Amino acid sequence: MSATARPADAGPTAAGTPSPTPAAPARRPALDWRVSWAVLALIWGFSFLFIKVGTEAYAPLQVALGRMVFGTVVLAVAFAVRRQRLPRGARAWGHMAVAALLLNTLPFSLFAYAELTIPSTLAGICNATTPLWSMLLSVVALSDDKPTRQRVAGVGIGFVGVLTVLGAWQGFSGTDPSGTAMALGASASYAVGWIYVRRTLSGSGNSALSMSFSQLLLGTVQLAVLTPLFTSTPDGWPLWPTLSVVALGALGTGIAFLLQYRIVAEKGPTIATMVTYLIPVIATAAGVALLDERLSWNEPVGAVVVLAGAALTQRRPKD
Repeated sequence: MSATARPADAGPTAAGTPSPTPAAPARRPALDWRVSWAVLALIWGFSFLFIKVGTEAYAPLQVALGRMVFGTVVLAVAFAVRRQRLPRGARAWGHMAVAALLLNTLPFSLFAYAELTIPSTLAGICNATTPLWSMLLSVVALSDDKPTRQRVAGVGIGFVGVLTVLGAWQGFSGTDPSGTAMALGASASYAVGWIYVRRTLSGSGNSALSMSFSQLLLGTVQLAVLTPLFTSTPDGWPLWPTLSVVALGALGTGIAFLLQYRIVAEKGPTIATMVTYLIPVIATAAGVALLDERLSWNEPVGAVVVLAGAALTQRRPKD
């Protein structure tokens, strides 16, 4: 998820990079931006299904590491083809290491752990709370981002939506508290990461592709160190879980970023951000149709309320 072209993320790309400056293309793109936008929504929506299937055979940290590895490979190819330069300076790399922890290593791992005990549909809905966390945290961390009545109302509406999703009137029965907390924590981590990036890396002069590749590379190193310490070698490499992890990384992290980058360049961050509101819808449809996950009435209703609140927090007052 994610907002200057960020998934409410998401989402799940190498988020945390400045949006590219839109430029007039020399020729008409071979692929219409609407197609790219729809494909991006599908990829991010299906990411939660890929996580669920991946954790059937692999430990959560292994799923997160595989996601990072295959996403990094895709961006490495794009990086080489476009002959980009790596960011320079120890300070920039230090900030990117923190961004990788907050925007990739931690949320990717938390979502994988969460889906051990909660359905992919619920994880996708929890992901939609990122704009709500962003609004709450930006009040504290960003002095130039003052809340308005509209945005405060959006947070309140979103909170009601979360309680509806979780069935608060039933005592939260039917949901695993720890798994749900981890999914919400992953969404909050995205929000913290975006604020950190805004304060430390915006205006660095490096391209979005260069910084995202570097960030994913750092996140891969972080997980490559942590994973062997807390997991053992898998017993085997079953087909569908393995393909799911490959798709999660190559599509849900690598290709998704390149699609997002292109949409921002062509249409601007506002259009790209709108994909956020389709992610829980697709995640829910995929979980119910392909994984036979059960869906109670309060979950889709609550999701609509969450998205309505998130939309309010993202609207800017007219001058």
